Amino acid sequence: MLTIIPARSGSKGVPNKNIKFLGGKPLIFYTIQSALDAGLADIYVNSDSEEILDIAAQLGAKTYLRPKEFATDAAKSIDVVLNQLDFHESQGKVYSSVLLMQPTYPFRPAGSIAAAVQKFEQTQADSLISVEEVPHQYNPHWAFEEKEGQLHIATGEETLITRRQDLPPAYVRDGSIYINKTSILHSSYSFVAGKCVAYINQNPHAVNIDTMEDWERAERLIDNL
Repeated sequence: MLTIIPARSGSKGVPNKNIKFLGGKPLIFYTIQSALDAGLADIYVNSDSEEILDIAAQLGAKTYLRPKEFATDAAKSIDVVLNQLDFHESQGKVYSSVLLMQPTYPFRPAGSIAAAVQKFEQTQADSLISVEEVPHQYNPHWAFEEKEGQLHIATGEETLITRRQDLPPAYVRDGSIYINKTSILHSSYSFVAGKCVAYINQNPHAVNIDTMEDWERAERLIDNL
């Protein structure tokens, strides 16, 4: 299994966030360390920045310098992953699966990575994504959309579920863990494809850093870890 931690240099919401210090350590430290603690092999930080790659190497990760065309705001994560897979294959190294972890989700519960990998393997899934449960007030069965001036239940049902206790659980991606068979990435061009299973995160310290407000929340959380 190839592990990729994507960390490009550009960031508008939080400048230089991947190496900005959080709790006295660069943000990328937390994801690298969680991967090392999980005993993963072939942990690569993928970046267009030599500075980020130097820091990653010091923290114990392998490094891959991505081409500039995959370092723009418009670049897709799927292209970043496929580009690195193609590089390794050109060097004679073929991986059957890929684990992607965003450094912007710094606080992973101990054991969550190993548990997710185990579920991916035991279920013989094509894809796995980590999710968290949607609060009941945002459940899609209680969401509406407007069509031709009229409200309709977003799920397409005719009758509204009125009791919270009757709502089926709903989940949203939390950005922590993505695992895919390499073959499904190539054939589907998607991280959510084929037989896709969920790893349900129950993480009181969950934060996915995209804005300064997220960063400030992470600073508050780290004081309580």
